[in-house]
Amino acid sequence: MKKKKVWKTKSSLADKIFVVCNTVFLAAFVVVTLYPVLNTVALSFNDGIDAVRGGIHLIPRKFTLQNYKTVFNQQNIITGAYISVARTVLGTILALATNSLLAYVVSRKRFIFRSQLSLFWVVTMYVNGGMIPTLILYRNLGLTNSFWVYIIPGMIGAFNMLVMRTYMEGLPDGLEESAQIDGAGDFRIFVSIISPLCKPVYATVALFVAVGQWNSWFDAMLYNRMASQYTTLQYELMKLLSSVMQQSGSANPGSTTAVAAVTPVTVRAAATVATMLPIICLYPFLQRYFVTGMTIGSVKE
Repeated sequence: MKKKKVWKTKSSLADKIFVVCNTVFLAAFVVVTLYPVLNTVALSFNDGIDAVRGGIHLIPRKFTLQNYKTVFNQQNIITGAYISVARTVLGTILALATNSLLAYVVSRKRFIFRSQLSLFWVVTMYVNGGMIPTLILYRNLGLTNSFWVYIIPGMIGAFNMLVMRTYMEGLPDGLEESAQIDGAGDFRIFVSIISPLCKPVYATVALFVAVGQWNSWFDAMLYNRMASQYTTLQYELMKLLSSVMQQSGSANPGSTTAVAAVTPVTVRAAATVATMLPIICLYPFLQRYFVTGMTIGSVKE
């Protein structure tokens, strides 16, 4: 038996310096990225009066759960959480379905109005009717004081549709042509051939839409302010933060009451942790597809 020769390449001094510098840079980047998150977590578990002194970095100096008790004891917080979860799940699913169907239509070369329709959607990214006309339109359509005001207006997004269209245009034309030869229709081609290949872009758009739906509060204040049954988690936390800031400003400097035990800084930190936790739990499952989807259009054959 002949032994195979194993060629060993000696790394040069420049290569070693590059590895060391690259490692130091990435370690510093990780620290800079994680520090704000860990600092926010530390503030959320720290006493509000003590946090005013500053100097809190990664570990709470005076541990307490009062900030989270203040957040979760907010009126309608459970209702808001249910509505936020419902709008995030349903809004993401419907947005993926509608945007992917529209993207498939405008990505087909045989569709004669593909350029005009794409231009129409691009214009909507820069021009809109304004807040008051939009409010009047939603009121005339019966969307105000309704759960569907969170879902229907966001079902079509020009940016999301264009991202999907760009990805679909990069798929080989032979896949569609071979399916047409076998007698498959457009809907069958979209469901059985195009959609399975679009998992990366679907995951990317789903993450965009889910984060937007989860963090949205302005539409609840504008369209459902008088309908507490359709409030959202973010809107309730915004109201809580506003009330804490008002109480903190009106409290006496030497007050040690329970109201003064929390401050806007610590309540905001607790609210931030409570709202970002579901997205952090969701991201690892979509991260592999998200990275692939973000490189759409970067390489052309």
